[in-house]
Amino acid sequence: MVAKTKAELRAVAETEFDKLRTLLAGIDGDLALTPHPDDGITIKDTLAHRAHWIDLFFGWYENGAAGKPVHVPAEGYNWGQLKAYNAGVRERTAGITWDQARTRLARGHERLLRFIDDRSDADLYGPRQYDWQGSYPLGRWVESAGPSHYRSAAKYIREIKRKLAG
Repeated sequence: MVAKTKAELRAVAETEFDKLRTLLAGIDGDLALTPHPDDGITIKDTLAHRAHWIDLFFGWYENGAAGKPVHVPAEGYNWGQLKAYNAGVRERTAGITWDQARTRLARGHERLLRFIDDRSDADLYGPRQYDWQGSYPLGRWVESAGPSHYRSAAKYIREIKRKLAG
């Protein structure tokens, strides 16, 4: 479901984060740091990546609001270069702990909820406010940074668990 109102956006954000949090409750530090057998990405890497993308969203929003240049997805990268960009994110976050990754994601989630709460339906789903949004309303960008990423993280974590279970 794609949210179309502030209430729907908040509900999907809470629902998807709760699902992810429930999944994470059964993961210990050893499993969180075990690389996926196919691509070498860990559960910790997955959470750090999702937290980073929440931060990216806030950078886009804050720079746009301040009239500064906005580089989507990031300066020097286009959407076709996400694999390389995400590899760089993993390199930059390699030294964080499992607890730090979970904390960063939880803080990002709380920040997204405050952002949603502080905006109206018109702010989130009215006409675009900034060029960097392209044709999507702000609420879609919030959904992409949070709930959609939570869903994909949960799917990937379940896959890692299956692969490691044999």
